[in-house]
Amino acid sequence: MKRKLIVAIFLLATEPVCAQAQNPRVTKGDAQKVVASISGDKVKTQTYCDIRKLSEQIDQAYQKNDNKMVDELSEKLDTLEKTLGPEYVALIDGLQDIDPENDKLGVEIMSILGALDRLCTR
Repeated sequence: MKRKLIVAIFLLATEPVCAQAQNPRVTKGDAQKVVASISGDKVKTQTYCDIRKLSEQIDQAYQKNDNKMVDELSEKLDTLEKTLGPEYVALIDGLQDIDPENDKLGVEIMSILGALDRLCTR
């Protein structure tokens, strides 16, 4: 379930950005910088946790075929993501071409991002 949620976050987060530009592949270093930036700031950490909650709500609305709610929540998600900074947005955008479950880099990045997920359970 956790992986599905993270995949959903990436898919939803990258959708509007994908149409704008294609970024080069992201690196583990990119993910580490984002994690350090967010985990070192309580406001950003809370925003990241709020994004996770919104993503769960989007997933539930999607499963119920409530497209209006999906659109509304997605707009909120986009706004929150921008507050985490351009590095976060670039990371999410760059993840569009990576399979987070079967690609070695994807698995490594998901592991790195797991540190942020653990901050949300505190």
